[in-house]
Amino acid sequence: MVCDLRSTEKFDALRELIHRAPVFSRRSVPADIEEAVIARERQQSTGFGHGIAVAHGRVNGLARVLIALGISRGGISYDSPDGEPVRLLAVIASPPNLSLDYLQALSTLVRCLREPEDRAALVQGTSAEEIEARMRAAFLAELERFEEPLRRGSAG
Repeated sequence: MVCDLRSTEKFDALRELIHRAPVFSRRSVPADIEEAVIARERQQSTGFGHGIAVAHGRVNGLARVLIALGISRGGISYDSPDGEPVRLLAVIASPPNLSLDYLQALSTLVRCLREPEDRAALVQGTSAEEIEARMRAAFLAELERFEEPLRRGSAG
């Protein structure tokens, strides 16, 4: 979680998030993450609209999917379909062999950010800890929702 992104341009903001996010800085491959994410972003913008972008890249050497969320209160010029600046920038780095895990992380993240009041609460959050706790709770709720049908199916 980086709750004070300062960069206002897309590629600068991506680099800033990748190099400042603890989940990536603890790895020995932040340069590989940057290279993969920037290369993917050059192919097509990952701006969804409504102030959200979810950049992603496949990175050799990772054991699991990693996600960072950056918040820009000033907004990032991002080539989003609606032309609005991005305030919630996520980066997903995944190993090439975990496509299903990547897709589940992406869909869960998007569901967590789909409600306008949830997006506003994240942007207005007071601390990285508060914002991270909110996102963790949303992810856990989404995972529970996803796993419940699986449990019912195996119990019957």
